[in-house]
Amino acid sequence: MAMLEVKNLSKNFDKLKVLRDISFNVEKGEVVAVIGPSGSGKSTLLRCINQLERASGGEINVCGINMMSTNEKGRTVFADSKTLRIIRLKTGLVFQNFNLFPHMSVLRNITEAPVCVLKQDKNTAKEKALMLLGKMGLESKADSYPSELSGGQQQRVSIARALALDPEILFFDEPTSALDPELTGEILKVIKELAAEGRTMVIVTHEMAFAHDVADKVIFMEGGYIVDEGTPDHLFGDDASERVKQFLQRFNR
Repeated sequence: MAMLEVKNLSKNFDKLKVLRDISFNVEKGEVVAVIGPSGSGKSTLLRCINQLERASGGEINVCGINMMSTNEKGRTVFADSKTLRIIRLKTGLVFQNFNLFPHMSVLRNITEAPVCVLKQDKNTAKEKALMLLGKMGLESKADSYPSELSGGQQQRVSIARALALDPEILFFDEPTSALDPELTGEILKVIKELAAEGRTMVIVTHEMAFAHDVADKVIFMEGGYIVDEGTPDHLFGDDASERVKQFLQRFNR
């Protein structure tokens, strides 16, 4: 079953075309890595799917629910607000710069959305938050504030916050780009563990070895287009397009 279907997606900022005719599917339990040079539209793609930007055209279906489409007259039509809210709760996005609330404790950062959005009982939300913190190796940091944590710890909290809403698809927007190399490994380890659990994930990353080892499918974007896509063996092998090979020469696997 396709958990995510993107068809002919486009996004323009005035005259600037950022996404051009993007089409791909993500199946249940599949991990998709999106790679490519900076400015290729990778983050904008995630923002459109997560309703942080309004796409200019095309179609998006999340868990079988239509989020947006383009009608016969070429007009972009979005689902009603109730449907968009349902879709929003099926996705979780982990940002590259953590985006934690600085005035809230770690525990409250994680419980705020379940309590306020899902109307969960506070004790139930707290129980789950503590379980997720244990999973992230941060049991002792529940009462700490983001400023008291390392970058790697903050990113693990942001992953726990996303998981607290039980999303059916988890998106990562360059989750290690704000971290130094020593902290990158701990975040990649967490994401590998989530992949091993069978979670459906789309990960924008510059970590090529990680993409090769964890992803079921890799998409290469440039200039707002999908230039190449396929299995890691294809994208990182001899059958990849010349542009992909040229890009990958910058990385040592």
